[in-house]
Amino acid sequence: MFSRHALLLAAATALALTGCGSAQVAAVPAKQSPAAAEQSSAVALTITDPWVKTAKKGMSAAFGTLVNNTDAEVTIVSGASPLSPKIELHEVVESGGKMIMRPKEGGFVIPAHGTHELRPGGDHIMLMGVAQEVLPGARIPFTLTVKGGKPLEFTAIGKDFAGGKEDYQPGMGHK
Repeated sequence: MFSRHALLLAAATALALTGCGSAQVAAVPAKQSPAAAEQSSAVALTITDPWVKTAKKGMSAAFGTLVNNTDAEVTIVSGASPLSPKIELHEVVESGGKMIMRPKEGGFVIPAHGTHELRPGGDHIMLMGVAQEVLPGARIPFTLTVKGGKPLEFTAIGKDFAGGKEDYQPGMGHK
């Protein structure tokens, strides 16, 4: 089995070589045999353009597009990162005429040969209790737990984003 360090190094190398805008990061070892390289094109789950909203501390969120390369749906049930002691998978829904964030029941389901976008104002990976500042260009490691499958490890890049003025601080419409 490959170490977490080797996987993070592979992810960081992919990002450095392709740039942040369209990087596709997968839990694939850095060195592969020809047979392994052929199999890597069918990696079960990948993420494109992973990024984290810059923040001084407190709360932030991670985004990107999850890509399922299999013939069956894949479900993300949890996440982890050294940046945050508590991570939740969140959705944004309308409730009582207001848009609110709340934990996503059942996690993120990515259809067979489909994608699932994580975006501001929609589904996202919520980071709570962030104690260190996230600066533009910061490289933040993540692990997503896949129901019945191998975890997806990737590195997200810190990015300034004002967007729809989302506020990921306590008391701002979280349920």
